[in-house]
Amino acid sequence: MDKKNLAFGRSNFIMLGVSMFVVIVGFILMSGPGSDATAFNEDIFSAIRIKVAPVVCFIGFISMIYAIIHRPADRGGNDLVKKNQQTEVLPSKANKKEVKK
Repeated sequence: MDKKNLAFGRSNFIMLGVSMFVVIVGFILMSGPGSDATAFNEDIFSAIRIKVAPVVCFIGFISMIYAIIHRPADRGGNDLVKKNQQTEVLPSKANKKEVKK
C-alpha cells in the first residue's frame, strides 16, 4: 500500500496516540475506591474525580476530533512555487533591446 493513499499522515497518528493517552489518564483519575453497603467513602466526591478528570477526558476527546480532521501539510511543496518553476522566464524590455542590436 502506498503512503500517499493513507487517510492520515504521521502527525495525525501521533496526535491520536497522545489524545488517547490523555483520555486514559482522565479515566484513571476518575477511578478509585468506591462505597459499599457497610461503609461510606467520602473520596468519591473529591474534586479530582468529579471536576478535573472529566475535563481531562473532554480535552482528550476534543483533541482526537482535531487529530482526525487535521489535514497534514503537503511535503511536495506549495503549488504556487511549482507553477513558478515551470513557467518560462520572459526577457524584459531592456533585454529585448540588447538582443536586437
